[in-house]
Amino acid sequence: MSARRFVVVGASLAGLRAVEAARKSGFDGPITLIGAEPHLPYDRPPLSKAVLDGTDLPAFRGEEVLRDELGAELVLGTAATALDTAARTVRAGKREFGYDALVIATGAGARTLPGTEGLRGVHTLRTRDDAQAVRRALDAGARTVVVGAGFIGSEVASAARKRGLDVTIVEALPTPLVRAVGQTMGAACAALHARAGTDLRCGVGVAAVEGEGTVERVRLTDGTMLAADLVVAGIGAVPATGWLAGSGLPLDDGVVCDETLFTGAPGVYAAGDVARWHNPMFGRHMRLEHWTSAAEQGAVAARNALDPEAAKPYSTVPYFWSDWYGSRIQFVGVPATDEVRVVDGQPGGDHFVALYREGDRLAGALTLNGQTQIMKYRGLIMRGATWTEGLEFTGRRRAAAMERVRARP
Repeated sequence: MSARRFVVVGASLAGLRAVEAARKSGFDGPITLIGAEPHLPYDRPPLSKAVLDGTDLPAFRGEEVLRDELGAELVLGTAATALDTAARTVRAGKREFGYDALVIATGAGARTLPGTEGLRGVHTLRTRDDAQAVRRALDAGARTVVVGAGFIGSEVASAARKRGLDVTIVEALPTPLVRAVGQTMGAACAALHARAGTDLRCGVGVAAVEGEGTVERVRLTDGTMLAADLVVAGIGAVPATGWLAGSGLPLDDGVVCDETLFTGAPGVYAAGDVARWHNPMFGRHMRLEHWTSAAEQGAVAARNALDPEAAKPYSTVPYFWSDWYGSRIQFVGVPATDEVRVVDGQPGGDHFVALYREGDRLAGALTLNGQTQIMKYRGLIMRGATWTEGLEFTGRRRAAAMERVRARP
């Protein structure tokens, strides 16, 4: 390999997988891992799941593994502030780090509620420190208002209800999760809130979050006042690309990459939440904020950055999951809008499967408590199954399930 210095910016899952892949591929040069947070790389999905339930969140790898076994120089608690693609340097703090190969894995930052700066009790949920602060408030019995009925906000609401706390979710759209799973199935998922006793208010926004130093209430655009000791904003995330201004990299809802995760600047690749790359599986650019794609992209970006002559495309069927009130929602593919059909169970029930059609292709599948089914649909989408093949597969599964029921003594 021609690269002599490998730098990874972002001590994230994607960043860690990039370091590991570099060593596994035989790279024996110096590796520098730069991270804005002081923590070693840790798993983010549990922040709104296990951590809020009191589970500890260990690092993926101990410091001795990263330093001694992987031979990485750790520069933590220091955000990257500039990239010079001509000089091939990254500035972080007061230092400059030269590179031959670079992977950008800086992720995304949570959107905040305007006008809440400095107001105690208002949080996002993006980092380990965020999760610990929210957990402390829930443990103290906080009156909770969640802004945004997406997956993060819904998981916070679930954690509050598990403690027996009253919680209100405020969602500006008439139906939650429209962008993620479509209008029909967004409404089906939202039914879980009503069944759990969560007060979900759709089609209304937040006019102001008020309090003297500490949050006391949330004023909605319809004039309603909600008492609150804790406000959690789950209103999406913005790719962490501010430090790349002036670098010359193409920036448009993330770092724009080709199918190999190459940014167009020599030696520079991107991975994880910050990368918007061309996914050959669906023939379009995507930016995914999902665990699976971050892990896979980190490894692919590293291998391609270190050996660009043998660069391989990254093609995937997106997958994500979310846990609400003891139920698991899982989605694979893309939320195509040509047709959405519930093929098993009933919306509003404890189990359902919905399929998504794009043209004559099976493009996506959503399940509620369908853990034994979802990856089979992912496999179908990955091999380019038609819509008819997807429906036939579902029919065979249902017939087999009915036969098993009839065979029981």
